[in-house]
Amino acid sequence: MTNNNKKPLILVVNDDGIESKGIKMLSNAMREIGEVYVVAPDSNRSGASHAITLDKEIYINNLNNGLNEYTCSGTPVDCVKLAINKILPRLPDLCVSGINHGANHSINILYSGTAHAAIEASIKGVPSIAFSHLSYSQSADLDQFKNVILNLSMNIIKNKLPIGVTLNVNIPDLPINKINGIRVSQQGDGKWVEDYKLKSINKLLSYYWITGHFEDKKHEEGCDLWDAKNNYISIVPISTNFTNNSSINILKYLQYDF
Repeated sequence: MTNNNKKPLILVVNDDGIESKGIKMLSNAMREIGEVYVVAPDSNRSGASHAITLDKEIYINNLNNGLNEYTCSGTPVDCVKLAINKILPRLPDLCVSGINHGANHSINILYSGTAHAAIEASIKGVPSIAFSHLSYSQSADLDQFKNVILNLSMNIIKNKLPIGVTLNVNIPDLPINKINGIRVSQQGDGKWVEDYKLKSINKLLSYYWITGHFEDKKHEEGCDLWDAKNNYISIVPISTNFTNNSSINILKYLQYDF
């Protein structure tokens, strides 16, 4: 915060859309500790990853409800870009994304619009946290985790994060009295096994519907998949640097011709 007499400025985003229960709970919680702006997709944008809109206009709608809430016709990352560059009065002290309905651990981080909205804010220099709850149900009781979310958010506002680091938080689908604790861990190793359902419209036209299931390749202690299976809230620090450092020396010794 630049001024200790002012409330922290907090940006709230998501990928499930402005009407999701998760963003309503998260924005209401953030209003207890700061001045809140909500900029969210006008409909569900799950799986948008770090996509941005380049081929058409992006529409922003001020809901004019006295709560600084806006909808965006673009992606979650578009929401963050427009919020920081055009809507907010200054750079926020914190960006929180979610609460996503469904897990964003392991490989899901790569696909998640929730995670990548927070990552985009980190790129802009804003300490950021992505929150996900492991239930897809809109009726899940998220309010019971409010104190956990507020304590972590206030801690990050006070102490900041290393430049370029985003926190990816996954909350098990359990009553809070069944949660064993909070662990800072690594990204797990899992993958989606896809199935493509074919539907023919006529002789020339057909479409595919993607379904599938998630497979844990490895969930050793110390990773987010293990945390989920053992009833812990998982916090994984992630960044935009995709370099596989262990491969650099191996590749240096390969023969390259040109």
